[in-house]
Amino acid sequence: MRWPSSGSSDAEPLLTQGFPESLDVDALMAAGWKPLPFQQFILKIHSRCDLACRHCYVYEMADQSWRDQPRRMSDAIADRAIQRIAEHAAGHDLPEIEVVLHGGEPLLAGPELISRLVRGVRGAVETGTRVNVAVQTNGVRLGPAFLDLFAELDVRVGVSLDGDAEGQDRHRRFANGRGSHALVSESLRRLTSGPYHHLFSGILCTVDVRNDPLRTYEALLEYDPPAIDFLLPHGNWATPPPFRDPGSPATPYADWLIPIFDRWYDSPVLHSEIRMFQEIMRLLMGSPSRAETVGLSPVRMVVIETDGAVEQSDILKSAYHRAPSTNLHVLTDPLDRALRLPSIAARQIGELALSPQCRACDLVSTCGGGLYAHRYSPTAGFAQPSVYCRDLYRLIHHIRARCAHDLARARGAP
Repeated sequence: MRWPSSGSSDAEPLLTQGFPESLDVDALMAAGWKPLPFQQFILKIHSRCDLACRHCYVYEMADQSWRDQPRRMSDAIADRAIQRIAEHAAGHDLPEIEVVLHGGEPLLAGPELISRLVRGVRGAVETGTRVNVAVQTNGVRLGPAFLDLFAELDVRVGVSLDGDAEGQDRHRRFANGRGSHALVSESLRRLTSGPYHHLFSGILCTVDVRNDPLRTYEALLEYDPPAIDFLLPHGNWATPPPFRDPGSPATPYADWLIPIFDRWYDSPVLHSEIRMFQEIMRLLMGSPSRAETVGLSPVRMVVIETDGAVEQSDILKSAYHRAPSTNLHVLTDPLDRALRLPSIAARQIGELALSPQCRACDLVSTCGGGLYAHRYSPTAGFAQPSVYCRDLYRLIHHIRARCAHDLARARGAP
């Protein structure tokens, strides 16, 4: 298949109104493109949450389908999900897969369902396929019983925390308005200070530019996280993120992240991986991205909802009602069927899925158009640059300049 070069008009017919639904997957495959199998399986095992976070894309944004979801994945759906994952892994001879237990709040599903799924997937896949399992939790219920279970099952634990008490309690509150920082902090200390530290995969922090960036970073480092994910608040051209005026040249999110990058980059000791920064640096050095937030690497994940619906990334819930839907179900459809959908293909064809503005950009191979969900507009579908375009450009340019300066100095340049 001949891939159009950056800025080439050859790709423009792909980006018709309503992209990606208008994408002709048969034509792509006839030209030589082949879908890549899923490697990451996100299981929505509980569709409700014990927090009422103001910035939650699942409950507070465009897609309100959670209201129609069963609260907990049934044993029957869990067993069929296990079967579908195992047949997909076997059909593509996958050496390694990742299963992520998600929600809502996954711990609300209870230890029995968690154990059933983890043991079930590991028992169902063929010998030779390694199954890595992780859970992403708000940390409120992360007590000794769950930690013992995760240690027994070898499940890695990621916790959501937005910084110090002020930063955390600005958004991550209970329905009655009470903050969650004290409980989550206690859970994190339990996870990190005892025999469970090896389970800790890292902290997810949603950026709020009203919080001091360095104070936020230092508050996260108190828990000795192996990795930190700074998540840009989800938004798009129809519903811009907070403090991100699409028509303004201001870059509030780059301005917030750059001081953290400089503190992290200049530190003589690597206290924690910061995935956004490391992925950008990898891309600048010519390596492929390992995350969907930047770069052009094919996205190889699929979601199974509590009712068994097969869906795209749940982040798309921020775009419009039922945006992640595929109209497939684990009771009736093998996961391979999703690979031929335009919405899945669009996440795997790299530069062909980008707007002309993105393809003409000097940072296209690094930025990759930003996170797919952030490109949405009601008129162009997902064929737009990221609503964070200016922020991403400034952040990547800053990181590139810092790395280039140090590389030149290492080579002895004046």
